[in-house]
Amino acid sequence: MHRPRCALLPEGAHHDLVTAVEEGGGELVPPEHAEAVIWVDPRDADGLGAVLRANPDVRWVQLPFAGIEPFVPLLDEDRIWTCGKGVYADPVAEHALMLGLAGLRGGVRYARETSWSAPFGHNLLGGRVTMVGGGEITRALVRLLRPFGAYLTVVRHRPVPIDGVAEVVPSSRLVQAVRGADLVVLALALTPETERIVDAEVLAAMEPHAWLVNVARGRHIDTDALVAALEEERIGGAALDVTDPEPLPDDHRLWRLPNALITPHVANTPEMGRPLLAARIRENVRRYAAGEPLLGPVHVDLGY
Repeated sequence: MHRPRCALLPEGAHHDLVTAVEEGGGELVPPEHAEAVIWVDPRDADGLGAVLRANPDVRWVQLPFAGIEPFVPLLDEDRIWTCGKGVYADPVAEHALMLGLAGLRGGVRYARETSWSAPFGHNLLGGRVTMVGGGEITRALVRLLRPFGAYLTVVRHRPVPIDGVAEVVPSSRLVQAVRGADLVVLALALTPETERIVDAEVLAAMEPHAWLVNVARGRHIDTDALVAALEEERIGGAALDVTDPEPLPDDHRLWRLPNALITPHVANTPEMGRPLLAARIRENVRRYAAGEPLLGPVHVDLGY
């Protein structure tokens, strides 16, 4: 079997990832001898670009995260590009469910009380959930939602059926899809078409008790429109693991709103994600060596 020559970059303390490459059947080499580059810095696109320009014979690039916005300008049809699609789906879906329940069942409100208060909350059991995005996070969330008996709707670019989902509709029907939903969850890739996909019109269509959960990218939401909807209590609330801007400045109004819950982009922590990334690298190196299709392919034409 072919033993792929892999460069693991940027250089640093990646002992677990070194082991993953070797267990997958790969050979670790300097970039000038590599046919594959495994790039583990999710933000340093300039560094990767420099490596690829200096080493045009690289045939496969593995990126660490599902979100690849910094690397989109580097994409080309001459190489195989893969990313972290699906690697972190389970912990992110778990976090989304936690955020949604904290909002709907009053956890956010009660956590800020200083005395015994009136009852509050809405059931997720038998409720309606609209998920925007049809990738692995959504599929993992669908599995977690099964015991709740909720009516599930997915909004995605290509409206093909998904197991366990009652309706899959195109992005053009987002406004209709959020009407009647108790929970709206964003779990989609950021592209020019999905930037600020949740705007004033979408927020106006949401139910007065509904919560918006974002575990994707902050720029999916028009932040000013969201703040206005929250301040005027036109929706139940927003639970955001990602924000625009990010990090959210200390003086931002979202921090002071009682119907907003902010977590600092921790749906997948490094401690959770590192073993999962190692497993993906191990499997993709094995697949590359065997000539099999790789996991997490990037759609170069779509930018994700």
